Amino acid sequence: MSATVNAPQGGFFGHPKGLSTLFFTEMWERFSFYGLRPLLVLFMAAAVMNGGWGWDRGEASAIVGIYAAMVYLASLPGGWIADKWLGLRKATLYGGSLISLGHITIGASSFTSSKVPFFLGLVFIVLGTGLLKPNISAMVGDLYPEGGSRKDAGFSVFYMGINLGAFIGQLITGYLGETIGWHWGFTAAGIAMILGLIQFYVMAPKTLGDIGLEPTKHPDPAVQARQVSNVKIGTAVGLVILAIVFALVASGTIPFSAEVFGTYLAYFLVGIGFVYFAYLLIFGGLNSDEKKRVLVIAVLFVFAAIFWSAFEQTPTALNLFAQDFTERQMGTFLIPATWFQSVNSFWIILIAPVIAAFWTMLGSRNINLSSPVKFAIGLGFAALAFVVMIFASYIVVGEGTVATKVSPLWLVTFYLFLTLGELFVSPVGLSSMTTLSPKRYVGQMMGIWFLASSVGNLIGGLVGGEVDPNNLSAMPRLFTTTTMFLGGAALVLIILSVPIAKMMAGRNAAPESGETDAEVAVKSEVE
Repeated sequence: MSATVNAPQGGFFGHPKGLSTLFFTEMWERFSFYGLRPLLVLFMAAAVMNGGWGWDRGEASAIVGIYAAMVYLASLPGGWIADKWLGLRKATLYGGSLISLGHITIGASSFTSSKVPFFLGLVFIVLGTGLLKPNISAMVGDLYPEGGSRKDAGFSVFYMGINLGAFIGQLITGYLGETIGWHWGFTAAGIAMILGLIQFYVMAPKTLGDIGLEPTKHPDPAVQARQVSNVKIGTAVGLVILAIVFALVASGTIPFSAEVFGTYLAYFLVGIGFVYFAYLLIFGGLNSDEKKRVLVIAVLFVFAAIFWSAFEQTPTALNLFAQDFTERQMGTFLIPATWFQSVNSFWIILIAPVIAAFWTMLGSRNINLSSPVKFAIGLGFAALAFVVMIFASYIVVGEGTVATKVSPLWLVTFYLFLTLGELFVSPVGLSSMTTLSPKRYVGQMMGIWFLASSVGNLIGGLVGGEVDPNNLSAMPRLFTTTTMFLGGAALVLIILSVPIAKMMAGRNAAPESGETDAEVAVKSEVE
């Protein structure tokens, strides 16, 4: 989408009014997403007598990873459909509608003896999030055609909305799901998305002006018509194939193993990223300046995938660790395991002023770090987080076969370091995608950014089942391996940042270093 300036300005902490609409829409959507996701693995692995399905942990964790991976993978066609056909605003509206339908379908599954409606609901959520997630972020970028620090601050405010929704959502759905009934938690997540959808439908026309109303159109009407036709045909074919595969799996015609499927899917996702970047560089019609920027995006994509592969163990491995190996009893109250998922969002909100002051101090001294350096720092903090879990897991294992429960402070400390890592990776990546992307590919580039999250979610799901009371020795091994990958990636990226800086030094667009690289999510507290 091309940037548009015809939108009401001022009124939301000094930012365009449209930011408030996008902030609250994203807040409610993240409430529903993060409210649902950590319940899934606990629900599927819980004993039947406790209202669950009693599934193997590895299989349940793999399903959660596949679901979350497909959510982010759907951002690729979602960005393409918005760029070429629907426009950002319609794509967001239709996406929210599909997510709401998905939650309603999941809720209805509690009245049936079949698991098919449950998984059908997850499919609807995947399709809806693919339309909503990349395109609402792209509209945030379009609110700031001037770019620079104000745009970064806008993304910071937007990112705080994400974490506010995640924090509240996991507290509410976790308590309802674990103490009253799983489907009460699922229903609460659905109500949140419906509220977000209503809010966007009512407020978007009043606050967004003409942002996102139309897709980027080719100057040649014949070419434009052909592009729209290709998107429509591609979308229809994709939906038909999806429906056929779902029906065959649901009927048992095609045997399905989540762990086997997830492994092959991981290779497929990495291949998609490689093929897309190769296509864009060779056949995308980019000039030399745009190719340099796309190369930087490709580098960030690789290391973002590594980071998310560790981070996304939280709804599976770390969620199960909280349930089984963490002392959660406080007097007569048993802390829901899913509440520990909210600690990440709590730390983001709490640490915001500190990190903001740090970036302000560096800026006043003309010290600006490039995106690769920020990513490397983030990977380093994530490595420290898993070092904490190495020590915690060895305490759990102890010297016998009976697990020892550890203090909740181990997980709280883990999330502190992991959050610091996230603040150096996620908002920087979001802003970099809109800053570095060729404008005609910005929706697709947001999809590519979420593809990195897709890979991470999938790997996190595949390894999450290793946290198991019946296989204690696997935990230290998992956390040690993760630490080594993160630390090694941080070192490699620090080395690569030097040639990247030289390559980008002469480009025409805004410099890679400095304010245009998103001063981490937390500038909202100062701006």
